[in-house]
Amino acid sequence: MEKVLVYGASGDQGVPLVNALIKNGYKIRAVSRYPENYNSEIEGDVESVKADLFDIDTLKTASQDVDCIAMNLPFVFDRDIAKQWGENITNAGKEMGVKKIVFNTSCYVAPADNGLAAHDGRREIEKSMAQSGMDYAVIRSVVFMDNLSRFWAKPSIVKSDTFAYPCSETLKISWICLEDVAAFMVAALSDKDVRADKITVGGPEILLGHEVAERFSKALGRKIAFQSLEPNTFARQMSKLVTGSEEYEKPSIYGGMAAFYRWYNEQDPSPLAIEMNDLYKKFSITPTYFEDWIKKHDWDNI
Repeated sequence: MEKVLVYGASGDQGVPLVNALIKNGYKIRAVSRYPENYNSEIEGDVESVKADLFDIDTLKTASQDVDCIAMNLPFVFDRDIAKQWGENITNAGKEMGVKKIVFNTSCYVAPADNGLAAHDGRREIEKSMAQSGMDYAVIRSVVFMDNLSRFWAKPSIVKSDTFAYPCSETLKISWICLEDVAAFMVAALSDKDVRADKITVGGPEILLGHEVAERFSKALGRKIAFQSLEPNTFARQMSKLVTGSEEYEKPSIYGGMAAFYRWYNEQDPSPLAIEMNDLYKKFSITPTYFEDWIKKHDWDNI
């Protein structure tokens, strides 16, 4: 049985990944800065180890006696920090004899630098993987259905019957759920022919904002409207929810999200519209449709 070192195991994206790995017969070692606080909806036994992305010695210790690495990493709005993380993880893994590494970018990654620190930082991590000498796969997931169940998106659906999001009315998006992202990560990890691959993944439907609202309306049996938020407005609202103030600094999650969607909205054609049929066949993955995902969640309570 192969052992996988998982970065970001206890987060929203990590939990379905760990569960999918366990179901596919892998043993799990979870990296955390605070393993004593490790608590998540994991459906099996997980070994937890303390490590820090800035401390390569702790990453070497974490990487001992593991076969593969699978990781979801936080967004950081400093390209140099992302580069350091990528180098530390890959150098530690290579020194400890890790065979393969799979990384979920958690966002679209452009084919060249686009000036957005968080996006370009992902490219730095990818570069470290490619230079490591290990087999690798990058899963470039675009936009998550699960975003809409978060505290910054769900209340408007529950309270106001409104799907409010910072995408323009003409931006096409292949929304994907986190369980399907996890399925692609496990498939890429398990497939020995995937050795130096960058795979952009979305969901089975390419939808405009009003079409997402239609999926909600049909699933919930009540009219849900779409509201296209200007990205800066979205960032101010998100900041107020978290900090109590609409004021935010540009190098922050709020400014970063605004910059993401401002850039997405300006592109033609949409970089978030992904045709997926060939990938589903290649990796034998049955996709989750938006309406089915909606029905799995509670939309009567926040």
